[in-house]
Amino acid sequence: MTNSPEIANSLQVGECTLNYHDQGEGDVILLIHGSGPGVTAWANWRGVIPVLSQRARIIAPDMLGFGYTSCPAEWQLTPALWVDSLVKLLDTLDIDQVSVVGNSFGGAIALAFARMHPTRVKRLVLMGAAGLSFPITEGLEKVWGYQPSLQAMRELMEVFAYDHGLINDDLVRMRYEASIRDDVQTRFAQLFPAPRQQGVEMLAMTEEALRELEHPTLLIHGRDDQVIPLEVSERMLRLIPHAQLHVFGECGHWVQIERAQAFAGLLMDFFDLEQQETRA
Repeated sequence: MTNSPEIANSLQVGECTLNYHDQGEGDVILLIHGSGPGVTAWANWRGVIPVLSQRARIIAPDMLGFGYTSCPAEWQLTPALWVDSLVKLLDTLDIDQVSVVGNSFGGAIALAFARMHPTRVKRLVLMGAAGLSFPITEGLEKVWGYQPSLQAMRELMEVFAYDHGLINDDLVRMRYEASIRDDVQTRFAQLFPAPRQQGVEMLAMTEEALRELEHPTLLIHGRDDQVIPLEVSERMLRLIPHAQLHVFGECGHWVQIERAQAFAGLLMDFFDLEQQETRA
């Protein structure tokens, strides 16, 4: 039986075992995935890691509560715990400073990381990011309230993607089977219980905290995102001092899939631009 490409390196951090990808060399980019059912770092970033790892060292963990990372079932996971696990991972790998790319839920954790450990973060990329308070969308309710079935997974894929042509039976079955593997659904159901507006608030930072961020920040959003509204990134643009925003029309919550080539190009240009400014 061939090992899944989703399983990479394993690291014991306290009571947790982290599954993480570590590819490439050079400046370090930390990729933080979203919170969809059955998600893993590889499922979220498989189209990006091969491209970026040619230019930088990529660290992409399965976050606590997700994928092939394990932690005590009784833990109530919070942004502080997620950030702490990332710090311990980087400390163990002897990595002092990273640029961070956060997707959706991962965007909120990227913001929390930059807030709690500002000197350890060079640059931020926030894609369809949570991290501010907003009335929960019907799409996000579907994501966090997912109950496993092939039909429910197909409906969720249609929420994520603007272009439903990307969705086929194989993709639906693959993501469905990932969502029912071992204890995945049990863990997932515990992460964002009803009323799920609480999950939005747990991940939210204050506007004052965003105004204090000094990191160069690239916001990326699909105009037609049904999960995290474009308005969240537009508010972040106004609040974060050194922010810029790129919006893709005819694109949903899956920017890294629906606009894979352009998304990778934006990241490389943004990181290269900062390196040139540093050298100048």
